[in-house]
Amino acid sequence: MEPILLPAHNPGPMTGSGNNTYLIADFESATLIDAGVGEPRHLADLSTALGARQLDAVLVTHGHRDHAAGAPAIAAAHATAAFRKLPWPDEDALYDVPWRPLHDGERLRAGDDVLEAVYTPGHSPDHIAFWHEGTATIFSGDLVVQGSSVMIHWSRGGDLGQYLASLERLLSLGPRRLLPAHGPVIDDPQKILMGYIEHRLQRERQVVDALRRGHATVQAIAESIYDGLAPALMPAAQENVRAHLEKLKTEQRAADEGGRWALR
Repeated sequence: MEPILLPAHNPGPMTGSGNNTYLIADFESATLIDAGVGEPRHLADLSTALGARQLDAVLVTHGHRDHAAGAPAIAAAHATAAFRKLPWPDEDALYDVPWRPLHDGERLRAGDDVLEAVYTPGHSPDHIAFWHEGTATIFSGDLVVQGSSVMIHWSRGGDLGQYLASLERLLSLGPRRLLPAHGPVIDDPQKILMGYIEHRLQRERQVVDALRRGHATVQAIAESIYDGLAPALMPAAQENVRAHLEKLKTEQRAADEGGRWALR
């Protein structure tokens, strides 16, 4: 299996160089992983890569805009395509296509290959990765980005405890390659995944230390940890801090008293 990389042409502060979408094709049909944002160059690249093939399905890793917003434009150009993702009703309703639900463990035809859906929540409540056993390849969506970190947007359904469990689940599969939705191919998955887990645990230690030093609000904790961060990125940092605090709360290690946090 050698997927065709189709950039979504949507660079930005939160998407880096832009999203990766992947086309898996045989001689007659193809499946696209992630829908991009409907940028005309992406649609043109998709049509060129398909040639005479039929687009059978678009498998969306999760409902964030940069992965799902292109679905209506693709549907308009490729009437045969089925659009599939794990349901997230509030987000799915933003994109007017007939979504068909995906399920954990479901096996899916993609060209001549078969992928398995792997439920990997945490970055979002509906996140799905796709596992190709024959090549030990995972289409990993937004779980990891080489050389960067992944935002856990607590106010939009992010859950740090689930995210760490999802990273552990990917590790348990023994992948040899990750094809992420942002950034380059990852050829050393074990190192990257373990590094991500350790980074989060280190950040957790920083949050606990900030609480011990008397920083009691999300803003104060974020400013103490991310000193010198560009102001435009501080809201994302606060989302990450809140995700850590909510994990500590679930583990009964911290408490929230009207927006003021303390260790238990």
